[in-house]
Amino acid sequence: MTPFFSNKRLIILLVCMIILVGLIGYSMSDRRDLSWPEQFVQDTVGWVQSAFSGPSHIAAGFFESVSDMRNLYEENQVLKSHLDEYATIQVEVNELRRRNDELEGAIDLKEDYDLMDYTVRSALVIQRSPDRWNEQVGINKGAQNGIEENMAVITSEGLIGKIDQVSQFSSTIQLLSDQDILNRISATVDADEAVQGFIEGIDPETGYLQFTKINIDVELENGQTVVTSGLGGVFPRNLQIGEIVDYEYDEFGLTQTAYVEPSADFYQLDYVMVVERSADKLEEDIDPDAEGFGESENEDNADSEESNNESGDEDS
Repeated sequence: MTPFFSNKRLIILLVCMIILVGLIGYSMSDRRDLSWPEQFVQDTVGWVQSAFSGPSHIAAGFFESVSDMRNLYEENQVLKSHLDEYATIQVEVNELRRRNDELEGAIDLKEDYDLMDYTVRSALVIQRSPDRWNEQVGINKGAQNGIEENMAVITSEGLIGKIDQVSQFSSTIQLLSDQDILNRISATVDADEAVQGFIEGIDPETGYLQFTKINIDVELENGQTVVTSGLGGVFPRNLQIGEIVDYEYDEFGLTQTAYVEPSADFYQLDYVMVVERSADKLEEDIDPDAEGFGESENEDNADSEESNNESGDEDS
């Protein structure tokens, strides 16, 4: 026997190689059916892949869901910030619109109130104390700006008060709603019949201004407009104060008191106008012939002289 065939290892290796080559050739042949070894290998690999692919898909889906949730949270935060910015911008827009309306009203103020012959100074409300909310406010104009005590203060809607205290660069306004007994404004009704009286603070029960000392013979009507008379020597004439909503006799039945709804909003004050009254306009406003006061005064003097003459005749 030759040495080659006597080596069993070489023979086994050669047989294995022949079988392997045969299997490779068989597997590469053009056929549709799988052999049982191929089926076994394919099924085994499929089972292994199925065992690992399920958990891997679950893990991948979990991390993907976490990532999506994080992205969704970030997008939600961005949308919330945009929404907050939008709300802030909307508030600012509304505030600017309101202030623009006030400024437009201030532009037409002189024509509406016939203030062409008066000096009107605009001012910004800078201070308002909660415990004196209905009594006074502070503005950013003072003596250096020509502001003086007792000047009338108005808004585009109507009269709100007068200058009470003045410093160099700021002032304090006493509002019509102040309950101070010295807070009194000469007023009249915009009607054919002369109606004189005083605005004296606000009624705490109704919240309306009190129009007092009205002649008992005067016929009042709800809806009549109350304006400044200009007779007190402080305010110009015809500054709108409000409208009569109710009236009654005083407790003694000697005069009437009317309740006036203010034209101006005392709670929302941002911009105000201070009206300076000149000496010439003061003389014009308190002309004795104005509003029938001259005739009334002359009649009183005539009655007084007549009564004196009668007294003299009786004595003689």
